[in-house]
Amino acid sequence: MGLLRLMALAALASQPGVAGGAETIGNSSVGITEFSVGKFRYFKLSRPFPEEAILRNISSNVTFLIFQIHSQYQNTTISFSKTFLPSTSATGTDKGLVFILRPEQSMCFWYMEALDAEPVQNVAIPLSYSERDPIPGGCNLEFDLDIDPNIYLEYDFFETTIKFAPANLGYARGTESPPCDIKTGQDTRWRLLYDVYQYFLPENDLTEEALLKHLQRMAEVPHVTANAIKVVTLTANDKTSVSFSSLRGQGVIYNVIVWDPVLNTSAAYVPTHTYACRLEAMEGSCSSLGRASTKVFFTLFALLGFFICFFGHRFWKTELFFIGFIFMGFFFYILITRLTPIKYDVRLILTAVAGSIGGIFLVAAWWRFGILTLCMLCVGLVLGFLISSVTFFTPLGNLTIFSNDDVFWVTFSGIAVLIPVVFMSCLRMLNILACGFVGSYSVVLAVDSYMYTSLSYITLNVLKRALSTHFRSAFTNVPFQTNEQEEGRERNIDRPPLQAPNQGYVKKINTN
Repeated sequence: MGLLRLMALAALASQPGVAGGAETIGNSSVGITEFSVGKFRYFKLSRPFPEEAILRNISSNVTFLIFQIHSQYQNTTISFSKTFLPSTSATGTDKGLVFILRPEQSMCFWYMEALDAEPVQNVAIPLSYSERDPIPGGCNLEFDLDIDPNIYLEYDFFETTIKFAPANLGYARGTESPPCDIKTGQDTRWRLLYDVYQYFLPENDLTEEALLKHLQRMAEVPHVTANAIKVVTLTANDKTSVSFSSLRGQGVIYNVIVWDPVLNTSAAYVPTHTYACRLEAMEGSCSSLGRASTKVFFTLFALLGFFICFFGHRFWKTELFFIGFIFMGFFFYILITRLTPIKYDVRLILTAVAGSIGGIFLVAAWWRFGILTLCMLCVGLVLGFLISSVTFFTPLGNLTIFSNDDVFWVTFSGIAVLIPVVFMSCLRMLNILACGFVGSYSVVLAVDSYMYTSLSYITLNVLKRALSTHFRSAFTNVPFQTNEQEEGRERNIDRPPLQAPNQGYVKKINTN
């Protein structure tokens, strides 16, 4: 058993950053899967027996390597030994192990096991690093593994949060690892920096093939820096936790590159992915984004909005009902969501009732008092709300100053109020613009209840910020992809492009 444990603490080898294409499954001997450094391998795991893996001919200049394995939604366990203990194994859809190599070691073993009854399709790769490269998760104090290169991901309706263990400096074979927290000088791990990257999968593509293919672009340092968006750089003094806006039904891959500014070396953590929904769920799954109540609500809302978009200026009272519905419904939904535990479907019904009352009230106010300025003020505020939302959907909203709630809401309200003030001398133009923009955007919201669309987050991000006090610290990136862009990504899937595609905005915030 002691010999088995020694062999289990080993790893795979080659030059750092070697790019390799995907390999087909193949065994060097019966019951053993053989891997090559820098080469992706597709294979299936089945219960109930663990499968042994081997890496041979490890180069002498390799001091540690990271083996990582990925699946779409079924968990896989990898372990240093056949005994799958929490301290020597990792379980999940995106997991990895760090193998610290002993002097003269040129071969290592590990074990893989599927937890589900159905066969699990996986893609895996071993990556090698030298003694100058930092070790991802080398100063782990929070998670089970002694050295943990994994990124831990959690999500809810509002946010997706990733966490990872701090890295340590690299060291030669047969020597002691540098201490993590005894000193904080430039000769310790406190000089290391962490670049957090985000990569969007093709929109509305939930296939296993697409995920496993694009994960190949997020495993190695050169590929990550060439293809993904660098969201933020953390120092060793920052919390190793970053939050993003959850994009339900949109595949996103995250990774962290730790780099040593003194030696100019780097290493990649194990990438992780999410769709912010459950692929295997029978109801409310990723393939059915909107609830029945949501689809009914926004479909009816879009039909009215479509009519207002083209004919609202001629049907004045219908437009007033539409504007009053939005005005009252939006604030009422925020109020009951924050103050009551009522279920979503009930909240939506009550919002429809409150919005209808608001629409009727605005029509009645016009019928009884006939004050055009008051009615147009409401129309202008709704248009101002949409324009203000669009403004913060652009890079302007990514400024660090707007992570402060007071600054954000004062600026947001100021832009919304400015619109009716500017157009008050030209009410006809204000009314036509409001009908066109607000009416057409209601159709976008209806489409989002049936399939993913990035444009819905123009207003959804504002709603999230109003409902969640923690959302102010989240990065609000969304993908912007064209058919031509996706075709180019597919053609270059096996090699990094010269520059990263324009996939979204980056919001820079203070992560302290």
